[in-house]
Amino acid sequence: MIKKTVPNVEKALDGVADSMTFMLGGFGLCGIPENAIAQLVKLGIKDITCISNNAGVDDFGLGLLLQNHQIKKMISSYVGENDEFERQMLSGELEVELTPQGTLAEKCRAAQAGFPAFYTPAGYGTEVAEGKETREFDGKMYVLEPAYKADFSFVKAWKGDEAGNLIFKGTARNFNPCMCGAAKITVAEVEELVPAGSLDPNHIHIPGIFVQRIFQGEKYEKRIEQRTVRQKA
Repeated sequence: MIKKTVPNVEKALDGVADSMTFMLGGFGLCGIPENAIAQLVKLGIKDITCISNNAGVDDFGLGLLLQNHQIKKMISSYVGENDEFERQMLSGELEVELTPQGTLAEKCRAAQAGFPAFYTPAGYGTEVAEGKETREFDGKMYVLEPAYKADFSFVKAWKGDEAGNLIFKGTARNFNPCMCGAAKITVAEVEELVPAGSLDPNHIHIPGIFVQRIFQGEKYEKRIEQRTVRQKA
């Protein structure tokens, strides 16, 4: 069996460079590839395009890359929770392409499945559809959306094995599965890396065929984006 393990995050990100396009899993701060993002910050690469549901918060997640002005363009569906994101977008420092959330997920999944494009009703009649082909099906209008193209996809899973098979935990499953195999190279960081054959095949969410590199991450902060507590009676 092919082993796809690499010893650390440095080897996992071998080949990343300026002006590349990256997919990054996660929703808010849930299930983000913390180790990969930290390494991108450390490498200092610039003029990158990031495809992610959102950009973290000011001092965590993709917000760290924004602070360093490493991101040239953000393709996402949500821009809240990050003041620096808002500031750069309004000032024109950051190019932003807003995409309906379901469409963003489907554009990743289409790339994963090898489909060049698909039709969706989301966004028809709005700015989202400007400059795009539209077509009517059964009396309803649809917008043609191209699949994403990316150089690297960085995802975070709970467990993985040496062959790249992945299991996600709870809501961290979000955008991570559909980004696996949707780029030229998929890098998976996992909390627990086990020998091939250790995982129950019935519990595997993503088969290893969609993953090129896998490593065991470390020091996960798993910060909570918004914490609401109830006062004691």
